[in-house]
Amino acid sequence: MDYVALDLETTGLDPKKDKIIEIGAVKVVNGEETDTFSTFVNPGRRLDERVSELTGIEDSDLKNAATAAEIIPKLLEFIGDLPLLGHSILFDYSFVKRAAVNAGCTFDKEAIDTLRISRAVCPNLNSKRLTDMCAHYGIELNAHRALNDARASHLLFLKLESEFSAKYLELFKPAALVYKTKKESPVREREKKRLKELVKKHNIDCPYDIDRMTRNEASRYYDKLRAEIGADKF
Repeated sequence: MDYVALDLETTGLDPKKDKIIEIGAVKVVNGEETDTFSTFVNPGRRLDERVSELTGIEDSDLKNAATAAEIIPKLLEFIGDLPLLGHSILFDYSFVKRAAVNAGCTFDKEAIDTLRISRAVCPNLNSKRLTDMCAHYGIELNAHRALNDARASHLLFLKLESEFSAKYLELFKPAALVYKTKKESPVREREKKRLKELVKKHNIDCPYDIDRMTRNEASRYYDKLRAEIGADKF
């Protein structure tokens, strides 16, 4: 089977608020790895300490990385017409889809989900997380780095396919992914000015690149600052 195994590291779990920080993809043709895609992505904000602790990725790794708008077209070219594969693949797809729409690209895909397969064929295992499934099948995994996790998902799929595909054929076929999103508007000049003046006035250590914020991000951050500082001090 041919597919692209995909995994992301992100600043959080919500594609509406969080950003991609690393992309890893493995191209598989006739069951064999033929090419890889791996890159950091500059999210336009500082990382939370918990994200760095989990992934080992630091702000210094992302400082000179390209933005999602620059990288996503290259990723889509790498994927081409192939279906995706991943462990809870809708999570990764939702982030890429949102970034693709914001970059003016179309991205509609079918995919195979190794988490869905694991839940169906291994009901007696206590955990179906990628790390635990890999441990169960003896697959080496340095978790929470995108390319490593993408490759591990591919290797897990091969194990599951070999053992269960004859009985659960439909689970091993690509199915359409559905995630709806609209293109986000960039922050307006007056909103940039307002935030920059506010940050300077109150000597705030702003974690965002204000020039790259969306209107929704700018609005949420402004409301957060009002709540923290107090509206009477604005």
